[in-house]
Amino acid sequence: MASHTGADAVILVGGKGTRLRPLTLSAPKPMLPTAGVPFLTHLLARIAAAGIEHVVLGTSYKAEVFEDHFGDGAEFGLTIDYVTETEPLGTGGGIRNVLPKLTADNVMVFNGDVLGGTDLRAILETHEATRADVTLHLVRVSDPRAFGCVPTDDEGRVTAFLEKTQDPPTDQINAGCYVFRREYIEKIPAGRAVSVEREVFPTLLTEGARLQGHVDASYWRDMGTPEDFVRGSADLVRGIAPSPVLPGQRGESLVHEGAGIAPGALLIGGTVVGRGAEVGAGARLDGAILFDGAKVEAGATVERSIVGFGARIGPRALVRDGVIGDGASVGARCELLRGARVWPGVEIPDGGIRFSTDV
Repeated sequence: MASHTGADAVILVGGKGTRLRPLTLSAPKPMLPTAGVPFLTHLLARIAAAGIEHVVLGTSYKAEVFEDHFGDGAEFGLTIDYVTETEPLGTGGGIRNVLPKLTADNVMVFNGDVLGGTDLRAILETHEATRADVTLHLVRVSDPRAFGCVPTDDEGRVTAFLEKTQDPPTDQINAGCYVFRREYIEKIPAGRAVSVEREVFPTLLTEGARLQGHVDASYWRDMGTPEDFVRGSADLVRGIAPSPVLPGQRGESLVHEGAGIAPGALLIGGTVVGRGAEVGAGARLDGAILFDGAKVEAGATVERSIVGFGARIGPRALVRDGVIGDGASVGARCELLRGARVWPGVEIPDGGIRFSTDV
């Protein structure tokens, strides 16, 4: 077991996951299967590997699901506490809301949507070494325009928080992981919605608090959209995104026990096939995610798409960049492209939806 770091961890998992609907109608986003385990499992394993022993989950949407699955955290060597928000409090309010459960002087806060590969111990070391009041994990990205930028000076101190812009002055973005000295969590106003990015951090800067940046170029992806969810999952399967849950994982596909793969089926691009799922002869799965019990019939093609629990893709159908809800059925020869979403239990008849002529 790793040495105890003396820090608590807080994971904010209250979001509704609206961008991943319809999958998040039945399960909160951090519980969606990602390379065979609930997404949050990868983060909990990284936290445990860094020597942190106490985790508080800040829940809201479908709060009971988390405790039902993870319980007291013993299987990870963790102690997990749960705090449920009754009204949405934002990132800052969510952190302040779990204060009664915190015991350590330093608190590492995580956004429960992020798939990351950074060394958590290194962030804590930066926090200690610079005697920071708050340390922010900043990750360098090739195209920072879609994110808020966080410039730092030559000592690594944060100098500003900039909104999204077409001409960013730095490639450093806020990676959604922070270490707070406990007293700075106590200063966040209680009982109302507060944003750390827009309210807490800018206020601390003007007050002269030490906000330190820990900058690296580690693996980082916000898993909020179907496109990012599919990519992050594929990166885990191919060993591009590291996870203690998948040691030594490197391959074009990950097939779970009880799945049936017919001869002549092609599984590439970091495809995941869940437990009890079935893939028919000549089917082509490229960067596909099949949840448990899903069925892809003979000659069908599924590319960069998520197929929910027990859903069915009929013979010679094509699903590309789509999300198929739990228990839905896509008929033979249908074509679903460019962000199509099929709601749970919906049945599309054979040839019922096409993006091209039926020849």
